[in-house]
Amino acid sequence: MTARPVKHSLTLRGHRTSVSLEEEFWQAFRAIAMERGLTLNQLAVEVDEARDGDVGLASAIRVYVLRRYRG
Repeated sequence: MTARPVKHSLTLRGHRTSVSLEEEFWQAFRAIAMERGLTLNQLAVEVDEARDGDVGLASAIRVYVLRRYRG
């Protein structure tokens, strides 16, 4: 397991942002996007739109991945 988060750039509705996640979360997030026929940016927009304003995007992605694999 990778201890340090890895930073990747995403584009959400035309705006660039960077998100730091552990490599395992990036792999799972990519796999979910592929399963759903979405780009990583499209899935990130879905997660971004569903999150509470107090929750960071990286945390929201981690919870999304966890719920997806638990559910």
